[in-house]
Amino acid sequence: MFGFVAMTAVAQNNIAEEVAWMIGDQPIYKSEIEETYQQMLYERTPINGDPYCVVPENLAIEKLYLHQADIDTVEIPESTVVSAVEQRMNYFITNLGTKEKVEEYFRKPLPEFREQMAEVMRNQYRIQEVQRSLTKEIKVTPADVRKYFATLPSDSIPFVPLQVEVQVITLNPAIPREEIENVKARLRDYADRVNRGESEFSTLAILYSEDPGSQPRGGEIGFMGRGHLEPEYAAAAFNLSDPKKVSKIVETQYGFHIIQLIEKRGDRVNTRHILLRPKVSDEDLIKSINRLDSVRKDILAEKFTFEEIAPYISQDKDTRNNRGIMFNSEDGSGTTLWKMQDLPQEIAKVINTMEPGEISEPFIMKDKRDTDIVAIVKLTSRLEGHQANLSDDYQLIKGMYEDYLREKLLRDWLAKKIDDTYVRIEDGWADCTFVHDGWLKR
Repeated sequence: MFGFVAMTAVAQNNIAEEVAWMIGDQPIYKSEIEETYQQMLYERTPINGDPYCVVPENLAIEKLYLHQADIDTVEIPESTVVSAVEQRMNYFITNLGTKEKVEEYFRKPLPEFREQMAEVMRNQYRIQEVQRSLTKEIKVTPADVRKYFATLPSDSIPFVPLQVEVQVITLNPAIPREEIENVKARLRDYADRVNRGESEFSTLAILYSEDPGSQPRGGEIGFMGRGHLEPEYAAAAFNLSDPKKVSKIVETQYGFHIIQLIEKRGDRVNTRHILLRPKVSDEDLIKSINRLDSVRKDILAEKFTFEEIAPYISQDKDTRNNRGIMFNSEDGSGTTLWKMQDLPQEIAKVINTMEPGEISEPFIMKDKRDTDIVAIVKLTSRLEGHQANLSDDYQLIKGMYEDYLREKLLRDWLAKKIDDTYVRIEDGWADCTFVHDGWLKR
């Protein structure tokens, strides 16, 4: 409900610090408001209204939730906090370019900024846990959903864009052994050049790595725990001890890597890598296209159905045991319905002009590893764009009702919490229209 937690590191005993609000015995300092406001600007967080009203009110709400977290003795595993901090640090370094630029932007040495970030993330998780605990008993029945839908004004009923159900069969063309050996030879050459001191690993990564995420940063991926790395990569990375040496070649599902250690920190490691992906040959792509073209013709001749053949020939592990059906897990519901923009772009382009029941001709697309594969798809159904209704969109409307109940419960809880809490807003900070009533005690 509340999208940020204050990035503060205020010296509590600094008598020159100006207090803007008091929530119970917790002050909200002017510098805290300014710093949070700058953070929101950097992250382009929407601010609906005067920031010097919106920001302190949000900080006050957070302090109420954190007070409840203290009462409930909410504890967050340190490993969860550390992982979140490193993700955020990697985000800032990626977007600002270097660690030095992060320090310059936030006007803090990196260790101090990391410590501050840990407190921010810990508080964020504690607030989420309190909200989850307050709303965990919410349950709705179909009758509740129908009654809620009946009360919705027509302009509050969402428009549901075009949705489709799709089945897919894919083939992964064989990669020639010669191509694999060529990739390994290139990586061995890069490793030898670094180990002999002839080249910088980061320079080679910028020039040759095929990982778009780390390539601009000289192959650096940031601090990661084992659980955030491919198993083969993690095993090699955590075995490295000399930052001047390069690992042996490591194969993962994404291709072949060489790795250089930057720093170990407990159960996390920061590394650079160079990734090369063996390329599928045109000849093997054509063989796979011809094979799927033959399969398509047999389906059209009714020798077997798309559903019957998918488990036997498809190499898409996510769908082959599901008769080729593509499940959309983006919203957590596991529905078979897809918005066109959520589909892989090659599939969306192919089915755009198809009718339900049609099977496409074979086409080339990229898999999750950015490797060329060949596919055919069947458009199972097409649900045209429409205003939501209970028959077609029950799960959507149920989710809307649950969200409404959660927001109402939290709003009512906050109203009581505000009423029960000592609040003082200093002159110059109270001339606001607040989202929640009760801050200005009568």
